[in-house]
Amino acid sequence: MKKKILIVTIVIVSVIVALMVYSGFSGKEKEIILEAKVERGDFEISVMVTGELQALNETEIQGPSSLASRNLRIYNLKIQSLIAEGTVVDSGDWIATLDRSEADNSHKDILDELERLESAYLRKSLDTTMNLRKLRDDLINLKFNMEEAEITLEQSKYEPPATIRQAEINKEKASRAFDQASKNYKLKVQQSRADMRESEINLDRVRRRKSDVQGILEQFEIKAPAPGMVIYKREWNGAKRTAGSDISPWDLTVATLPDLSQMISKTYVNEIDISKVNVDQQVEIGVDAFPEKAFTGQVLEVANIGEQLPNTDAKVFEVIIELNENDTILRPSMTSSNRILTKKYEDVLFVPLEAVRANDSLSFVYSKDKERKIIVLGESNENFIIIEQGLKERDIVLLSSPEDPESFKFTGLELMEVIKQKKAERLREIEQNQPPKMIKEEGAPSGNFKRRGEGSK
Repeated sequence: MKKKILIVTIVIVSVIVALMVYSGFSGKEKEIILEAKVERGDFEISVMVTGELQALNETEIQGPSSLASRNLRIYNLKIQSLIAEGTVVDSGDWIATLDRSEADNSHKDILDELERLESAYLRKSLDTTMNLRKLRDDLINLKFNMEEAEITLEQSKYEPPATIRQAEINKEKASRAFDQASKNYKLKVQQSRADMRESEINLDRVRRRKSDVQGILEQFEIKAPAPGMVIYKREWNGAKRTAGSDISPWDLTVATLPDLSQMISKTYVNEIDISKVNVDQQVEIGVDAFPEKAFTGQVLEVANIGEQLPNTDAKVFEVIIELNENDTILRPSMTSSNRILTKKYEDVLFVPLEAVRANDSLSFVYSKDKERKIIVLGESNENFIIIEQGLKERDIVLLSSPEDPESFKFTGLELMEVIKQKKAERLREIEQNQPPKMIKEEGAPSGNFKRRGEGSK
């Protein structure tokens, strides 16, 4: 019993001590006021963006180039099987196999058409031979008729004139019939040759299609054109082209072999910050997979036209950053953090952003000596802001608002005019950078416009 009472007493005392300690610390936290010194030094303004590593140059592994041939008429092919991404291959190694089903169906249709045309060609050849033979026989018979008419005319020279005239007419008819049949035979031979030539052309065309398809079918086993590491190609929507994906005659790439000796970081900058980014700006690059590593680079390209990425509403601009260093640990598709240095100031004063307060059009800070000091601000980065006027190096400013802010008196009221002038200059710069607005002339018909500021002519 005494043991239980001792345990309860210890627990109660422990709770009371814990409450006293918590209460004491809570009171101290309320009294703590965070401070910071005004610092002098170099000041950098940067844009932070994440990106994805890619090779600057790459060799495309493509399907059969003759797939676009009109002889095949295949518009989509599926990748049946594909080597694992990241596999290191040598020239000639197997990369992928394309689905042959559609090509086999096309090949079968061509074979059927070829068989039909060969049969039609043979039938036309036999028909032509028989028709020309019959025409030659008819021509021989007509020649015999003409000779018989000549003999009859010779035998009738002692007959009455009417009989002689009849024999002459019969001879003329037989001669005309023979001449006409001879000419028709020559035309029929030419026509038959043209028909046979057309059949031969159609037959040769299908034979070439058959040869092309057979050649293409042999290329459905895709081999590596050079040594390297296989990286899957990305579709227009960002998805990787894998087994089951389609390729078309207009985009035959199955995978890529990147040149890992020269890497870039492909990133997207939002429309608010893109005006700060320019080609050749220096970049500090980190790779998420190797946080202990640090790289440098520079902006290689900045897109002129924005785009909207899938599943987002914001407009962004593509920015390509080239890495200055080469490291064997870097691989395509690794995530990178990029700090683009857009501007640098030397020997300036700056304070943390948390120290700056705003009141109407004025900016000020709370100082340790119970003053609200009006300041003239410059540019800022993600953590600090430049102080152009109003503070001195090593001045102490408060990072949090004091409990009695009204007891802090304003100082530096003479800077109000400087702040107004700076604001006016900023507005003028904005107006100058804006394109001329088009306004409709008063009383002018619809469709007539002029630039603001232009006089009437």
